[in-house]
Amino acid sequence: MSTASMREVESPTDRAFFGHPRGLSTLFFTEMWERFSYYGMRALLILFMTAAPAAGGLGFDTAVAGAVYGLYTSMVYMVTLPGGWIADRLIGQRRAVLYGAISIASGHFSMAFPSLTTFYLGLVLIVIGTGLLKGNISVLVGQLYAPGDNRRDAGFSIYYMGINTGAFLAPLICGFLGQRINWHLGFAAAGVGMVFGIIQYVLGARHLGNIGLQPARASSPAAAEALWQRTILWGVVSLVACVAFGVALYAGVLPITPTQIADAAGYLLLITTIVFFAWLFFGGEWTPVERKRLYVIGVFFLAAALFWSEFEQAGSTLNLFADRSTRTSILGWNFPSSWFQSFNALFIIMFAPVFAWLWVRLRDREPSSPIKFGMGLIGVGVGFALLVPAARAAESGALVSPLWLTATYLVHTFAELCLSPVGLSSMTKLAPARVAGLMMGVWFLGASVGNFIGGRLASFYEAWPLPNLFGVVAAFGIVFGILLLALSRPIKAWMGGVK
Repeated sequence: MSTASMREVESPTDRAFFGHPRGLSTLFFTEMWERFSYYGMRALLILFMTAAPAAGGLGFDTAVAGAVYGLYTSMVYMVTLPGGWIADRLIGQRRAVLYGAISIASGHFSMAFPSLTTFYLGLVLIVIGTGLLKGNISVLVGQLYAPGDNRRDAGFSIYYMGINTGAFLAPLICGFLGQRINWHLGFAAAGVGMVFGIIQYVLGARHLGNIGLQPARASSPAAAEALWQRTILWGVVSLVACVAFGVALYAGVLPITPTQIADAAGYLLLITTIVFFAWLFFGGEWTPVERKRLYVIGVFFLAAALFWSEFEQAGSTLNLFADRSTRTSILGWNFPSSWFQSFNALFIIMFAPVFAWLWVRLRDREPSSPIKFGMGLIGVGVGFALLVPAARAAESGALVSPLWLTATYLVHTFAELCLSPVGLSSMTKLAPARVAGLMMGVWFLGASVGNFIGGRLASFYEAWPLPNLFGVVAAFGIVFGILLLALSRPIKAWMGGVK
């Protein structure tokens, strides 16, 4: 028996990394550096776009900046669907993660150059790279555990700590370099972080055994060859179309604004979602149990989309509120407003082990996934409700205490720990094994829809009174969270024994 095969057999009892498989450490640190790069750039993105050209920014108004921000953050997650398909059918999850990381690093370094062309090129490269990496690395985490291994949810919570370690460090480093020295230096620092992630991933690959190395086997060699031919054809057509579109925009042949592009992308996102779920529910050869579980995936998709539409305003409306309406000083010491972006990640690092311990400790009394989702939605709504009085105080032009945002990020952290790692784990358990990567893409499609909505809400930052904006957002989260709690029993029954 080969060494790789032995690792695969022994993996269910591997407890080398805090009681979990050794390969979890490789994926932990890879995702840590990928999130460092993503959140480092995200902490600066809307501030850079709305900063005056004299201050090195792009000078966009908040409506345009919100549209671009929403388009970018939604596409980052939307392309996890084709990213999952490519991994499942063509190259396997392991190669998809590596190629995605290289594309992400290239995108950040592109944004290090001060031009509008390299700015947009960088966003496109990061979108493509994240689509290949984000969903597939989560699939690899799930494959570390044997079916029925009760460490899986706890493993995803530990993995989530890796995500948030990178997210905590990124605004402190990239935010300081970008806001205090040079915007593009901050973007470059994000690229350096992704390079560290690539090095770590390559060196630690030996701990992953055989998982994710090969795509799903085609029905025949002829079918495999035909699949590659179709993929290459569509790839070439898509590349030519994108290049032609970019050249036409650059030359002024197509006088299209960023807001119009974002609107068109929104329609594309809506159509994609409808078509995909129509195929999911009415097509495919699913067993009765699989079909019911797919319905649950649809419910979780809707809940995730609403949750992320509120939670991901951390980089848009809450970032603007921190920069324009919040006091950024403690005991006479001033800090960059982007540092607020580290609060959520810091709280995750503090409390993720507590939640991981809690889910294991509760055992048979552990709340079901639908109940956890409902708690997450209520929590994210309550976080915005806390900001309503702060927004009223800020209407007079006063800078409010940083404790308001601190409290909001703390409540949002508890909400996230109820929903996000649990959602990742649920997708790996509910999805049919033959489409595991694609189904993980469904989870990130929910994040895509949510990010798009959240970005568009940022467009109303100057058009609506802030107390009204925050109040409406809070109400949606709380109401739909209560509704999900009320429906938790029938949803749990559809899960077919999956907890």
